[in-house]
Amino acid sequence: MEAYLRSCRDVLKGCSKNSPGLHVVMGNEACDVDSMVSALTFAYFLSKSLDCKRMPVPVLNIPRAEFPLRSDSTFLLRETGLSQDCLLFRDEVDLHGLHKNKQLTLTLVDHNVLPSADSELEDAVVEVIDHHLLQRPTSPSCPVTVEPVGSCATLVTERIAQKAPEALDQQVAQLLYGTIILDCVNMAPEAGKVTPKDSQYAVFLEKRFPKLPQRGALFQSLQNAKFDVSGLSTEQMLLKDMKAASGEDLKLAVSVIYMTLEAFLQRRGLQQDLCEFCHNYNYNLVVAMTISFIDNKEPFRQLAVYSSSTVYREEMSKALEKAKNPSLDLKPMSSPYPDVKAFIQGNTLASRKKVMPIITDFLKERERKLYQNVNMEDLDLDDDCIQDQSDSQQCPEDAGIEDDGQVPPTPMNSLVEGCPLDNGLPKISPEALVEKVSKMASMEDTSSEGQ
Repeated sequence: MEAYLRSCRDVLKGCSKNSPGLHVVMGNEACDVDSMVSALTFAYFLSKSLDCKRMPVPVLNIPRAEFPLRSDSTFLLRETGLSQDCLLFRDEVDLHGLHKNKQLTLTLVDHNVLPSADSELEDAVVEVIDHHLLQRPTSPSCPVTVEPVGSCATLVTERIAQKAPEALDQQVAQLLYGTIILDCVNMAPEAGKVTPKDSQYAVFLEKRFPKLPQRGALFQSLQNAKFDVSGLSTEQMLLKDMKAASGEDLKLAVSVIYMTLEAFLQRRGLQQDLCEFCHNYNYNLVVAMTISFIDNKEPFRQLAVYSSSTVYREEMSKALEKAKNPSLDLKPMSSPYPDVKAFIQGNTLASRKKVMPIITDFLKERERKLYQNVNMEDLDLDDDCIQDQSDSQQCPEDAGIEDDGQVPPTPMNSLVEGCPLDNGLPKISPEALVEKVSKMASMEDTSSEGQ
C-alpha cells in the first residue's frame, strides 16, 4: 500500500489544468482512525478495481500539522509499517481549485454530507459510504451506502471482500481490523457500539489473516494511544477529535475529550483557554463531550457547554436537555466557571454520532425562528409605511390646517433654471436710486394722510 500512497503524491504533483484530474476519497473533518483508514483503504480498493482516467487518491480531511494530535491514528500507522510522509492532507490538495477546473470526482467515507464550507463541491460527489444518520437526499447519480454499524471500516471491508478480495493483504487487513475493534470497543456488547455485521467482518479478517495481532492486546494499545492526552494544551485537546457546525450567526465546535469532565474543568485557566480557542477559530460556542471507560468496557460520559454569550449557552444547553431522539438524560453538575454549564450524561450510549443530529436540528430550528422574526419585522415596517401614507392623506375638514412639522412647498421661482443673480447685481445709477427712494417716501406720506 505504501507504494500506492507514494504514487498518489506523484500524481498530485503532476496534476495540471490539462490532466484528467483526481478521484478524491475523503473522510470527515474529525479525521479519527475510522475516517483515516476508510479513506486510505477504499481509495486503494478503487485503484485496484476501477479502470478510470482519474486516479483514486485518499485525502485526510485536516491540515498536516494537526495529524500528530491523532495519537491512535499515528500508532496504528506505525504498527502497520506505513509512514506519515506518504499521506496527503486537506491543506495539500486544492479541492475547490480542482472542482473549478472540472477535475474533481469525490467519494465520501465516514460522513454523508459536506460541511457548509465545502457545499460547492457537492456536485462532484459520486458515492457515499457511511454509518451515520443519513442527511443527504438520494440521487441516481450518487450511490449511497449508509448502515448504522459500529465502524465505517466494516462497510469498507464488506465492499472489498465482495468486489475485490485480492486487494486485501496483511497491511490493509490490519488497518481495517484495528479500526473495527477500536470503534466497537473490543466488540463488547455493553459499550453499545458493536453490531452483528461488525462482528462478522472482524471474524472474517481474523480467519483470513491469522497473523493479525491478538484482538485484546491490539485494542488496549490503540485505546491507550487514543486516551493519551499528556502534554496537550487545551486547544490541542479540542482539536484532537472535533467537528464543527454552524447556522446563521452561531458557529460551534463539538469536541470529544478523552478524560473525565472533572479533570478537564480543573485545568488551570480553562475558561480563558476556551475563550481564546473560540476567538482564534471563530467559534461562538464549544460543546465538550468527555468520555472515559469503566473497566475498559462501559463508557462514562459527561458534557459541557461553553460560550461567553449567555444566550448561546442557554439555548444550546436547553436544546440538549430537552432532546428526545435520543434523550441524553442530562443531569446538571457543578462548574467552577460562570461561562461553562456542566452535565452528567445518563445516556452513555449517545456518542457524538448521535448528538450531532440534535445539534443540527437545533441550528435549523434556530434559523427558522430567526427568519420568521425578520419577516415579522418586515411586516411591521410595511404596516408603519401604510399608516404614514394614511396620515399624509388629510381629511377634507383638516385641509385648511397646516402642519408645522411638514416641509413647506417649494417656491415657484426656485423651479426656474438658473438664478436671476447668476450674472451679478443689476446696475443701478445713483440718480435712479434717489428717484426710487423719493417715490417710496411720497407713497408713505400719502398713506399717512389717508389714515
